[in-house]
Order: sequence, then structure tokens, then C-alpha cells
Amino acid sequence: MTTTLPAVRLVLASASPARLAVLRSAGVEPIVRVSGVDEDAVAAGLADPSPAELVRALANAKAHAVVAEVGRELPDAVVIGCDSMLSMTGPDGPSVVGKPGSVERARARWHAMAGGQGDLLTGHAVLRLTDGQVTATATGVRSTTVRFATPSEDELAAYLASGEPLAVAGAFTLDGLGGWFVDGVDGDPSSVIGISLPLTRQLLADGDVSVVDLWHANGSAG
Repeated sequence: MTTTLPAVRLVLASASPARLAVLRSAGVEPIVRVSGVDEDAVAAGLADPSPAELVRALANAKAHAVVAEVGRELPDAVVIGCDSMLSMTGPDGPSVVGKPGSVERARARWHAMAGGQGDLLTGHAVLRLTDGQVTATATGVRSTTVRFATPSEDELAAYLASGEPLAVAGAFTLDGLGGWFVDGVDGDPSSVIGISLPLTRQLLADGDVSVVDLWHANGSAG
């Protein structure tokens, strides 16, 4: 049986398995291209950005970073870039944190988060390619409040030892082991995982791409 490829291919400019899983569970099989963007350099080029401005700029940079490669290979495509960070308000005011990268930083963040709440912000950038050229750009940010439980010291030690919180924004996941330590979410759960389905649908529509067409193209609808 021959599978017909969609006229418009969806390209995910991210190495995140969680974002890929969200799209797959929603009936779309994207092509993955990792952007390799230097996030610190992008952030350094911004003048005192708000958390929303920062994640939007990072998502946009990631999407644009893969356009040249994708434009040659897939001249009719949609490229999606995303970036997530957790915004917390502490005694010194609001702060935004990404991936902790070490057990020590992840432990400190959990001690600060436990029993409290923060806003998980995910920036999105959608670039529409036609004949290899960017013909439409749409960006947006989705903010979702996450209420954290208070894990015991043994639970926290085991979670840190798993390695999961070291490589994810805010040092937690909703769809993995970290979900045991999230009391609730006020807003869009898919955005907390890494890509907002409602916002992405709106941004795709701005580029005249329907998610329904993407379902049909990938054989996900009857």
C-alpha cells in the first residue's frame, strides 16, 4: 500500500521528545530538525526582555535556524519552533528559569517551587514556506499556571537521581515522573508539556494551514 505524503509537511524545530509526542498523539507526524540555536546568545541580544518576550524570541530563532535547510528539502512546509521557561515570583521579584542542567540547581529550584506555583510560558513561532521562501510568520506565547506539590526529601532525591528534571524547563515534567509532584494546572496542559495545541492551531491558520488537512495527510482521520 502506497502512502501519499502531505502537500504541506510540518517540521518541528526541536529535539524535545515531549513536543514530538504531543503532536503525534494529536494526529500529526512531523519531521524533526534540531535548530542548534545558542539560547544564551539570543537572550544576551535582547534588552531587558520580559519572560514572554524571551520565550517568543527563542522560539522564533529556533524556527528561523532550520528554514534554509528545510527550504531546499521541503519547499512547501510549515516550521514550528518552541521554547519554554518557568516564571516564579520570589522575595527578590519575578525570575525566569529554563533547564537546570545539574542536580544541585534542580534541587534548589524544587525547594523554591514546592508547595507554591509558577507560570510555565511557552513561546511559539510558525513559519510558512512556499516554494522554499518564508511567506507567512506567526508567533505567540501561552502562559499556564502550575501548582506544585511538596515531595518528601526521599521522593525528591529519587526524582533528581532519575535525571529527568535536569533537562526540562523548570526542572519538572507534567507527562513524566514529575507529574506525581504537580497538584494542578490552570490553563493549557499541552503548553506545559512543551507545545500548545490550541495556540499552534491558531498560528497555523494564520498561514492558511488547517490541522484537519494535516490529520488527513498523515492518515489519522477515517
